[in-house]
Amino acid sequence: MARIVMQPSGKSVECAYGDTVLMALEKAGYALPNNCRAGACGECKVKVTSGQFDQGMVLDMALSQDERKQGYGLMCMAKPISDELTIEWGTEDAKPKLFPPREDALFVVIDKKSVAARVVELRLRPVGQPIRYWPGQYVTLGNPRENIPARAYSISNPPRPDGELVLQIARAEDGVTSNWVHDTLQIGDNVKISGAYGTFIGDPSVDTPVLCLAAGTGLAPILALAEAALRRGFKKPVAMVVSARSRADVYSQGMMAWWRTKHRNFDYKITLTREEAEGYLAGRIGTVLPKLFPDLSKHTIFAAGSPEFVDACVAAVKQLGAKDELIHVEGFFAQQQPVVADDDHLLKL
Repeated sequence: MARIVMQPSGKSVECAYGDTVLMALEKAGYALPNNCRAGACGECKVKVTSGQFDQGMVLDMALSQDERKQGYGLMCMAKPISDELTIEWGTEDAKPKLFPPREDALFVVIDKKSVAARVVELRLRPVGQPIRYWPGQYVTLGNPRENIPARAYSISNPPRPDGELVLQIARAEDGVTSNWVHDTLQIGDNVKISGAYGTFIGDPSVDTPVLCLAAGTGLAPILALAEAALRRGFKKPVAMVVSARSRADVYSQGMMAWWRTKHRNFDYKITLTREEAEGYLAGRIGTVLPKLFPDLSKHTIFAAGSPEFVDACVAAVKQLGAKDELIHVEGFFAQQQPVVADDDHLLKL
């Protein structure tokens, strides 16, 4: 076990035998930018100021000989061979930065299925380069050739190597795009996707218990955030409370049950607002939350759904002590226009 020290913060992480520096940082919740994870792109390049490491096979175009002499290394391939390795990274630059969105990326609908009374799930596979995103962000989907306006839909899965996106789309009354998705769009169709947009993302450096609140297809970004956190070995408790009108509106319960069985730090509850049923809570968020979490002063909160639902969540968690700076919200009606982070929060590609 080696120790990776980040300067100038002085913070450190443990690096297990056989792990790269990038893997050790990610397991500890740090967001070192990376792309290829194979020593070819150079995105994870940082300066090593002390200690020894095995750089492994990397391309000269990603790490020049001059950069090697200056002490730089590609952390996706670098493995410590000394007890301690010090790198220049890990304070402001450890916070997540967003990828610049792309327009009209070509995807194919590889699967489409109904998952709830008003919700269909699309699986979209890119034809070219995948869209890069953080869990919690959204893309826009439409079809201008058929006068179908682009609308925003959250991605419900964390990034995958094949670039597949999963969208859960509710049918909206008079919703031209959602009705087109439900009634016309078929498996095998080509679609164009733009994004990713939005700033509703998890900070990998968060080190508090997490409470996620979702209603309707607000569950989509919450699923992506929770899965990403669990995958990277987040150790603090992660809880989800999902609000639905009835059992017919509940979906992805099997995945949440699997996470609860696999991860001891994960739990979820579903509350129904228009019916009572065994195994479910009954009532709106403001009613059920105080019984589940009487003190939220040390929690990070994520809430997604309609603006009314999000407003109710914010009011409820503040009543229970949640701090403003730890509350993150995504109100769906407000995200119809793509939201792009400012230059300070975008990666330079």
